[in-house]
Amino acid sequence: MEVDLPDVLAEVTAQFARYEAALVSNDVAVLDELFRADPRTLRYGIGENLYGYDAIMAFRAARSPVGLMRRTAQTVISSYGRDTAVASTLFYRDSLPGKVGRQMQTWVRFPEGWKIVAAHVSIIDEPESSKDAGQKT
Repeated sequence: MEVDLPDVLAEVTAQFARYEAALVSNDVAVLDELFRADPRTLRYGIGENLYGYDAIMAFRAARSPVGLMRRTAQTVISSYGRDTAVASTLFYRDSLPGKVGRQMQTWVRFPEGWKIVAAHVSIIDEPESSKDAGQKT
């Protein structure tokens, strides 16, 4: 298996950037587009466990658009073969001093394009090991 093929990394990095822009601008249509429309798609959030695309869509539709701005740090995107990738990032919000968010997404290439099939978001007290990373934008 080939790991981190440059063209695959470029494609997933572009989709990750689309996701991030849609997230902070609350572009629900793009967020919905980027998740796989499948009952097996899941998203573990900060305060919710969402099983299936319909649950993820309902969460997005009901979520407040206030306070979504954030900055990311230490983003790592790795691809495995031509059709699977994992994107991981830390994120920081000014409204949560002393905290660091962590986000991981599993991306799979389908005939209709790259889709998130699993995501996990959590927020923890910022460990000493990530404090330097939080200063970067």
